[in-house]
Amino acid sequence: MNQKIYGLAQELGRAARAAGVKIATAESCTAGGIAYAITEVAGSSEWLDRGYVTYSVRAKHEMLGVEPELVQREGVVSEAVAAAMARGAVAKSGADCSAAVTGIAGPGGAEPGRPVGTVCFGWGLREQGHIVVRTETRHFDGGRESVRLQTVEAAIAGLIALLKGRGER
Repeated sequence: MNQKIYGLAQELGRAARAAGVKIATAESCTAGGIAYAITEVAGSSEWLDRGYVTYSVRAKHEMLGVEPELVQREGVVSEAVAAAMARGAVAKSGADCSAAVTGIAGPGGAEPGRPVGTVCFGWGLREQGHIVVRTETRHFDGGRESVRLQTVEAAIAGLIALLKGRGER
């Protein structure tokens, strides 16, 4: 396990316990890597509810409620799809917050305007009966493994920021 990612997972655990929340992940290009990193931390069952690996459009629809029309209109690698994944992960689980990723890890799969290394993130947070979602698109350099590791790192860092910002609202 990458020491930087492990350190972030430990920090996420402290933040989740302090906030009293459970987390869900919704992953496409990382294929469960975020949940794996989180579960490397002993005691993570206290704050990780579940992880969804939704590699196909069908899985995104069946497990998270992402509408196929949204994917067709926006593209599977889009902030709109990442937002729907994040929202669905919270809505369909016992979690209070989520991290969702969809991207192009490579070496193939590039599209016009979406080169290899493009990853869209969604972070969802249940607040006062609503699920508030923040999205971001990042572009990572390197091969498939590097893109996936950078994605895991950024997703966990985003969850930490989400939880730390929760008390500031």
